Amino acid sequence: MDFDFNLILVPATLIFLGIWLLDKFVLKQRATKGKGNENFIITWAYDFWPVLAVVLVLRSFFFEPYNIPSDSMVPTLETGDYILVNKYQYGVRLPITNSKIINVKTPERGDVIVFRYPPQPTISYIKRVVGLPGDHIVYENGQLTINNQKVPLEQTQFSREKDVLDTPQSLYHYETLGEHKHLIRNLEGQNTLVAQFNYAQTKNELPFVAKENDRFVKSNGQSWEVTVPAGQYFAMGDNRDQSADSRFWGFVPEENLTGQAFYVWMHKEPGLKLPSFSRNGHID
Repeated sequence: MDFDFNLILVPATLIFLGIWLLDKFVLKQRATKGKGNENFIITWAYDFWPVLAVVLVLRSFFFEPYNIPSDSMVPTLETGDYILVNKYQYGVRLPITNSKIINVKTPERGDVIVFRYPPQPTISYIKRVVGLPGDHIVYENGQLTINNQKVPLEQTQFSREKDVLDTPQSLYHYETLGEHKHLIRNLEGQNTLVAQFNYAQTKNELPFVAKENDRFVKSNGQSWEVTVPAGQYFAMGDNRDQSADSRFWGFVPEENLTGQAFYVWMHKEPGLKLPSFSRNGHID
């Protein structure tokens, strides 16, 4: 999700609105020559600016569609899923600048959120909220503990059709964060944090949870802890061993929030395959 469509939609709406106003109060070609006889640009302005304005309002303040480009949220979301994001859930924000103008509510633990990627805000990311402001998070050999309370994990025999191709083997658990009970995926014997830690040549290349964290170093990456600052969130992908998330690049500032992902409305495999609606449903 690496392009903000509002960068085109907002200027186009304003340009057509400006042309419409110019003709309405200055040129008056439509009034004098009649509909369809004015300059074609003026015709376009009358035809398109109301439609663009409606689309802009809906996308900016209510609901916006997104496409899932990676497997970082498997099994909750698959590559090729098309989702809807509630844009007003975490406050009404202006398009492009993302500045909040009306407070509504704050994210809850377990929400699936879309946000502007902190190291590069022009890119949108989607992850699950694990830590809220002030939370103390500890990870120990696959078990998350938040504020001294272990996050409930439940083994399951769930498998995906694509798992037969997986090496190493996929392991699934039901995890309960707040009001959300969802599946998470791990890969047996794989730890991407340790791999990046061993590969790093400088301190800047270390994963976020490894920097100045003796617990991580002493446990060879099997244990780490963070405390979430005020106004920030700690987010992780459900595909725990294949997700570039807060463990690698840090916290999500509140001002980077875009909205809550709540519904899968279509799925499309790569290539010339037709869209499918078999995955339609609410996002847990």
